Amino acid sequence: MTDETILANARLVLKDEVILGSLCIRGGVIRDIASGGAVPGGARDMQGDFLAPGLVELHTDNLERHLAPRPKVDWPHRAAIVAHDRELAGTGITTVFDAIRVGSIQSLGGRHYGKYARRMADEILSMRAAGTLRISHHLHLRAEICSETLIEELDEFGPADRVGIVSMMDHTPGQRQFSDMQKYKDYVCGKHGVDPAGLDDYVAFLRGLQDRYSAPHEAATAAAAARYGATLASHDDTTAEQVATSHGHGVTLAEFPTTLAAAEACHVHGIGTIMGAPNLIRGGSHSGNVAALDLAKRDRLDILSSDYVPAGLLMAAVQLGDLWGDMARGMATVTHSPARRVGLGDRGVICAGARADLIRFCVLESTPVLQETWCEGRRVS
Repeated sequence: MTDETILANARLVLKDEVILGSLCIRGGVIRDIASGGAVPGGARDMQGDFLAPGLVELHTDNLERHLAPRPKVDWPHRAAIVAHDRELAGTGITTVFDAIRVGSIQSLGGRHYGKYARRMADEILSMRAAGTLRISHHLHLRAEICSETLIEELDEFGPADRVGIVSMMDHTPGQRQFSDMQKYKDYVCGKHGVDPAGLDDYVAFLRGLQDRYSAPHEAATAAAAARYGATLASHDDTTAEQVATSHGHGVTLAEFPTTLAAAEACHVHGIGTIMGAPNLIRGGSHSGNVAALDLAKRDRLDILSSDYVPAGLLMAAVQLGDLWGDMARGMATVTHSPARRVGLGDRGVICAGARADLIRFCVLESTPVLQETWCEGRRVS
């Protein structure tokens, strides 16, 4: 009896090329790679399908969608985590950084955002420790800079929590993601049910929070990330000046820069640029910001995130492979590049010694069709 598995006659998506070959898995790790289309006795025939590393997701709103499937609905957390976990496995994501908001608005002047981060993190970590999750889960704390309780919530976490990413979020209307006030109005009134009649007062309240908390909370967030040993990310940088400020805080990842100027500044400072897969697939940003396609054409797109559509991650990577004429390069934006940017050196690439996190897919008329997903050599979808 052996736990050895051989997957043969596959188009292996390596770090820099795609080859026809096979690989051997033993003990949850890739032990050997061979070229050629032979199918040895006892091997599984992949029938020429692509075999790529499992996808690494750094920023997704998917867990929030399961926690609150409708406005004012708080779904049981463990059930939501399980549904989220299974859905991601079914889209080829084998490593995810679960985004959890830290920082709440509790005064009567604005909409109520209650504290939940510590409890949510405890539930994820306990389920991970119990082995009930199919894929690899890590913590991503989304620090709402313009909130009232950010510092006390950050203080509830420490190095033992192994927080992977801390991102600095500023959703104040009139700047960054919401530079276009009409789009902001459409978003908060349509999605969050804000009364249009009270929108001006609400906007004024949020801008007041920014004036009061922005500078001290940015500094506290950077200090917390350093204390945790986490990667620090910015969010929705719009200008070169904002990027320079992010760089000064120690940011190494930029989530969704909103302009070409910001993306160029990130490149200058060595900050990795993350863009949303839905932006690329749709051909533009739903908020009216820079198109991911434009950044890809200028070599200013380093990493893709599924953002709010988990199934879009593989689809967008294949689309980039077509655009660049290089499948390996396209897939690297969802495998090798995100893994290395957050210090995960054991995954994101097919090579001897790497975790056997793998996906099998074919492509039909430019659309990838996922066939199987493995996490540490165990089939999870």
